[in-house]
Amino acid sequence: MKKVVISVGGSVLVPSLESHQLKEWASTLKELAQDYHLFCVCGGGGEARRYISVCRDIGLDEATSDELGIMVTRINAFLLIAALGDSAYPTVTTSYREAKEAALHGRIIVMGGITPGQTTDAVSAVLAEEVAADLLINATAVDAIYSADPKKDANAKRFSLITPSDLIGIIMKERMGAGSNMIVDLVAAKIIERSAIPFAVMDGRKPQDIISALRTGEFHGTLVAGQSREVLPL
Repeated sequence: MKKVVISVGGSVLVPSLESHQLKEWASTLKELAQDYHLFCVCGGGGEARRYISVCRDIGLDEATSDELGIMVTRINAFLLIAALGDSAYPTVTTSYREAKEAALHGRIIVMGGITPGQTTDAVSAVLAEEVAADLLINATAVDAIYSADPKKDANAKRFSLITPSDLIGIIMKERMGAGSNMIVDLVAAKIIERSAIPFAVMDGRKPQDIISALRTGEFHGTLVAGQSREVLPL
């Protein structure tokens, strides 16, 4: 089976404690696991940001605030494992080595953050490199990569296919603006470039679209790839 690492944004998986897509994502992952070896990295989303904001309000340093954010990502991962039932490895893996060892059991591997200062974007990119994944997917709250934040810039260009170096250039340009919020961070982008693993960005609010993309090649997001661009279907 081919290996796929999926980074699921917390704002997609658990937008709030009152609203979530855990059942929808569990159903999608179970179906994909019939054909692919899956690794899933959960983000913290709005809940993590709210806790981190409280940490800053009470004077905690950034590293400690990050640690609390990591705890939230692991809570989201725990919830997804519970929704997956026997299809998932029963515990949240907390290191790359642990994830690789757990994968030997043949179940879906679910994890959250790893270390302060590293986003779950970067975690998923490093994990993809460690397990020699065939594809890395970022399932997020926007439908593709744009030249700028489409919520702020009506003239932002939507990309369907770019190279890893293009991605780094977009991120570096956007990083110069105050309050920028890129779809993937620079560390993750550089790991994607060095590993040469194809990277797909798509709308995580529609988890069933991942099944269509992998099985039939019907894809509406952005593909980041170098020389080998015939990635989907996988």
